[in-house]
Amino acid sequence: MTDNPDPETGFLEQLGQRVRTMRALRGMSRKVLAKVSGISERYIAQLESGKGNVSIVLLRRVSNAMGAHLEDIIPATDPAPDWPVIRDLLRRATPRQIAQAKDVLSGNGASSQRRMSSGIALIGLRGAGKSTLGKMLAKKIGWKFVELNKEIEAQNGLSVAEIIALYGQEGFHRMEQAALAQLLTRRELMVLATGGGIVSEPVTFDLILSSFYTVWLKAEPEEHMARVRRQGDLRPMADDRSAMTELRTILKSREPLYARASAVVDTAGLSVDAAAARLIEAVAPVLQGDARMFARG
Repeated sequence: MTDNPDPETGFLEQLGQRVRTMRALRGMSRKVLAKVSGISERYIAQLESGKGNVSIVLLRRVSNAMGAHLEDIIPATDPAPDWPVIRDLLRRATPRQIAQAKDVLSGNGASSQRRMSSGIALIGLRGAGKSTLGKMLAKKIGWKFVELNKEIEAQNGLSVAEIIALYGQEGFHRMEQAALAQLLTRRELMVLATGGGIVSEPVTFDLILSSFYTVWLKAEPEEHMARVRRQGDLRPMADDRSAMTELRTILKSREPLYARASAVVDTAGLSVDAAAARLIEAVAPVLQGDARMFARG
């Protein structure tokens, strides 16, 4: 026997404690909660004692019956005491107030428009042509070309694969955000090629959107797959019969995020030169006038 419960047991005990505490805060008896939620009093007793492995649907009924937010019931690893206040204020805030709050919390202290001073960022799945077209664009307009993954490797002395193996995805994304922040301190115009999964990290992706004119390089799933295979980069697609299905699923889940870009360039069926020409056309709003005006913040 061990004095420390396993993680699942500990989680259920914390969950039960939260339900019990919230019910008490609202002055509801177990019987009243059972009546309002439509869940048996016995089941609620099991839940509060940490012995009921409740489904998310039933937990939602319990939180609704108490007039609580579901996320307030589910245990967090490190809950901030002021989080409920901040959350409720954000829900009532205007877009301008939210933008100001983001600036303060991120430490930037400037509006998004004033921070859009670092150049052009290319986003999209692997195989979209971010490196190839990014280099061509940078050469054409005389800006520096930067690959974010290579910056991460240079700053940490490890390859992306080694970073993920040692520190996991969470560690990699921390280093990705740190590398991006370091790039932004240089205050120089650049064409930045990002990793395909950068859109999955809200803070990092928001920094991209607010600091760069962002272009989504879009292609058909089959083209993404073919280009990656031609590059000899098969991770995580090697020897996987369901690779195309998985790629389509990834693309579908990320499309709403990629679509937040300032512009979209569809490279489907285009040669490299034709795609580069279309990209140059798409970034015309950035290049109009003196580029130094764009860099002024």
